[in-house]
Amino acid sequence: MDEAFWHAKWQHNEIGFHEPQPNPLLTNHFAALHLPAGARVFVPLCGKSRDIHWLLERGYQVVGIELSPIAVTQLFAELDLTPRISTVGQLQRFEAAGLCVFVGNIFDLTREELGPVDAVYDRAALIALPALVRAQYAVHLVSITRAAPELVVCMEYDQSRKAGPPFCVDEQALRHYYAQTFGLTCMARQPIPGGLKGVCPAVESVWIMMPRDGMRTKA
Repeated sequence: MDEAFWHAKWQHNEIGFHEPQPNPLLTNHFAALHLPAGARVFVPLCGKSRDIHWLLERGYQVVGIELSPIAVTQLFAELDLTPRISTVGQLQRFEAAGLCVFVGNIFDLTREELGPVDAVYDRAALIALPALVRAQYAVHLVSITRAAPELVVCMEYDQSRKAGPPFCVDEQALRHYYAQTFGLTCMARQPIPGGLKGVCPAVESVWIMMPRDGMRTKA
């Protein structure tokens, strides 16, 4: 992961990837995970996503990880929360009122530091990473979450016409990363209005990934 690239994005407020409203693919399909009230949801590479506001408003506990301390500071400020800040391993941890966000590189986050989670919501992590790092991320994510069920948003477009991020992750790629661990169900596919930054047509898809028998571990 190119840490300098993402730090610069936040330092220069070049955050066109930040959505001002909760993502409709989250709000329309999250219920398909059938989570109980108070379930703990992991949001990797979370930024200051409005999706976190939506999850908290519905009574879920949220745990995230984000590289940029600027993003995390802004997230808590926009939620009108004053976090307790501590050091955990190689990371900082910000906590307040049902929200816990680790600051640092996701590959430095361990299973023990993360703690148990009931589900993962990945809107902007998988598609933010180049192919080699993406494969490593998928393995790491399954490990630290003990193969928790996932709601994943992907993007498909002609990669030869626009360099990422965001990167193209189609069904074939998603199955390559996850099919041994999860059963995958596509819940919806929709064109992105105006395409990818006006350069080329693009489609978003949203997937429910449920762990196969025996893949969900407790320890």
